[in-house]
Amino acid sequence: MAYTIDSYSVLIYGSPSGYQTNRAQIQLKDTNNKVRAWIRFNDPGQFFESDYESNGIIRMHLPSAMFENVIDILRNEKPVYIYFAAGRGFLGTASEPIGEEES
Repeated sequence: MAYTIDSYSVLIYGSPSGYQTNRAQIQLKDTNNKVRAWIRFNDPGQFFESDYESNGIIRMHLPSAMFENVIDILRNEKPVYIYFAAGRGFLGTASEPIGEEES
């Protein structure tokens, strides 16, 4: 099942090792303000967990280098969806025409 994302919040972890193997986390909520996913980011050399879904919340793990790309999508695209399939999380947008300018 795909969830439409309506809001997000960001948490950045300090220290050389981050927090629980993560450097940062983005929490995604649906249109009913229910948490649907945590996208967690890891620096090179940090342990990478596998993506999974538990109790209706998707945990997606990406390299820290992807953080800016994910924030850009969340800031500039609508609608945004997240879903879990084939053992991994997927974040995406609806189909848009080529050359469409953001308003």
